[in-house]
Amino acid sequence: MTAQDIHALLTKQFGGDVITGINAEAKDPWIEVAAARIADVSAFLKGNEQLQFNSLTDLSGVDYFEPDAKLAAKFPYDPCVAVVYHLHSIPLKHRIAIKVKVPRWKDDKPGQLPEVPTVSHIWGIADWHEREAYDLVGINFVGHPNLVRILCPDDWAGHPLRKDYEFPEEYHGVRNL
Repeated sequence: MTAQDIHALLTKQFGGDVITGINAEAKDPWIEVAAARIADVSAFLKGNEQLQFNSLTDLSGVDYFEPDAKLAAKFPYDPCVAVVYHLHSIPLKHRIAIKVKVPRWKDDKPGQLPEVPTVSHIWGIADWHEREAYDLVGINFVGHPNLVRILCPDDWAGHPLRKDYEFPEEYHGVRNL
């Protein structure tokens, strides 16, 4: 099944307000989904007989931001954060990437983490991947059963893969050189 076929099936099921875009020409074709409905779309992707996306092979957080003012003028993206879900159907041998995009900060308030519904109840492996995206990129996965840091210490300030992250000069008395 091609990306266009999957897009058509999703658009028929959910409509254009939920299925908001497609890039079928990319090396890894992707379909964009409204963040608020990612759990519903994911359940359909997994359970539909024509799709059977039974494997979430990767989930990554991405910060689309250029902090350098000179480079920002030519930066080809609107500032946002995205979650990219790479799905594979083992029985049907097809793949697709799903993207959701949200503002970098909830309600445009710096420091307020953006929210995306969890899919950990659909694909168990998402539990770990969502914790990693939360820890490193600062995306709050609403409904996650245990959304705590997984790589950084519990008292670490900030999210190190944010493009505007400032590495601390000192941590617990150890100075960064």
